[in-house]
Amino acid sequence: MSLKLALLLALLAASAGIGFGYLLRLLISLGKKGSMELDIKQMELSAKEEAQRVISEAETQAAEIIQKTQKEFKEREERVKKTEDRLVTKEEFLDKRQLDLDKEVEHVRQKVTETASLREEAETLVEARQTELSKVAGLSHGEAKNELLRVVEKDAEEDILIRMQKLEIESGERLEARAKEILSTTIQRLAVSTASAMMGTTVSLPSDELKGKIIGKEGRNIKAFERATGVEVIVDDTPNSITLSSFDPVRRAVAKLALDNLILDGRIQPAKIEEFVEQATAETNKIIKEKGEQAAIECGVYNLDSKLVSLLGRLYFRSSYGQNVLDHSIEMSHLAGMIATEVGADVATAKAGALLHDIGKALDHEVSGTHVDIGKRILAKFNIPEAVIQAMQSHHEEYPYETIESVIVQTADAISGGRPGARRDTAERYLKRLGDLEAIALSFDGVEKAYALAAGREVRVFVLPDKISDLEAKQMARDIALRIESELKYPGEIKVNVIREARSIEFAR
Repeated sequence: MSLKLALLLALLAASAGIGFGYLLRLLISLGKKGSMELDIKQMELSAKEEAQRVISEAETQAAEIIQKTQKEFKEREERVKKTEDRLVTKEEFLDKRQLDLDKEVEHVRQKVTETASLREEAETLVEARQTELSKVAGLSHGEAKNELLRVVEKDAEEDILIRMQKLEIESGERLEARAKEILSTTIQRLAVSTASAMMGTTVSLPSDELKGKIIGKEGRNIKAFERATGVEVIVDDTPNSITLSSFDPVRRAVAKLALDNLILDGRIQPAKIEEFVEQATAETNKIIKEKGEQAAIECGVYNLDSKLVSLLGRLYFRSSYGQNVLDHSIEMSHLAGMIATEVGADVATAKAGALLHDIGKALDHEVSGTHVDIGKRILAKFNIPEAVIQAMQSHHEEYPYETIESVIVQTADAISGGRPGARRDTAERYLKRLGDLEAIALSFDGVEKAYALAAGREVRVFVLPDKISDLEAKQMARDIALRIESELKYPGEIKVNVIREARSIEFAR
């Protein structure tokens, strides 16, 4: 009984605990809910206050921006108004200026019209005056004009001569100073030997007995030698020497070398002749190659084809008026380089054009044409630049000067060939040139006598003073120089000196 009661009481106590727990939980939940609502209301109130503050600040900033914008707009309106006022003022000024210009143009037109009218009246008066003068003088207008010019020229002849002399002196001094400057610089930087290496065609013999051995039995040795070398052997009465004759300087060089070796060996016979000629040919080709390479290196002209270098070396055995052509070309290359440096031209082109200017002479005995044309074909074949070909083709004035380098090459050629001791001439050519110079001078009217002096470097002409005036003498000197340039070929330059001398002679008896 008591157990049931205890269980019942325990059950009641448990139910009461559960109910009290639920009630307590409910009360706690209600308390928390009220607290959350309060928080939400508090947050809502704070948000409204913050929004009101932001709106107030935005309205304040908007008001400030509107005020600032209105102020800037007002300032801009004032500036635009001022600009409009200035434009209006400027437009009024331009309108006024245009009116003034229109008035000036109209005034100028009136002056032009008046000037044209006055000019027509003046021309009419001049024509009338000329007509009257022609009637009075009995001369036409052209005759009167020529007579007037003749009188004026005669009266002013002395003044013209003085003026021309002054101009010649001044220009001559300037040109001479510049020429001295260039040549002094060139001479200072360049020291080329004036000795020209000559490959003669005369072979010296130890004794006249060797002539018989060279000729051989029934001339078989000399025939074999001529056949192997392609030269002619001339055995004359000149003691201890024989002469080798051929148009080809390389063949002469081979023949001379082979004959010298045969004389040293002493065994002169057809078999030995062929052997020594082959050796001499090989040695000569070696010399040709070495001389060509040395010339190209000395002048600083590189990248040349080996065959072109060999052709250049052949010029070592060629001479012109006693001047070795290869030495002449090397000297020209140095001169052209110096001059090109002074005048600001292309130094490499000038040096190459000068070095290769006579390359055609290496084959001019084998190929038809002048050595200039042959040289152009050779350089074109070896793809030499066109600028170098243009520089070399005008050194004898056969082609017009196309570049400054062509003028430099021609100048270097004249300097190298015209310097004292550079070239020699044969007696026949020398006498013929002197005779031609005197003949050209004597062909002019008023010439009394003429003499060629200084080895043909000067021609001195004496004129009749009663037929030739001073002005005409100066013109005659120029005409003679032009005739010499066009009709004669000569190295360097020739001075034409026309002398007019007036003498008054009386006799006291």
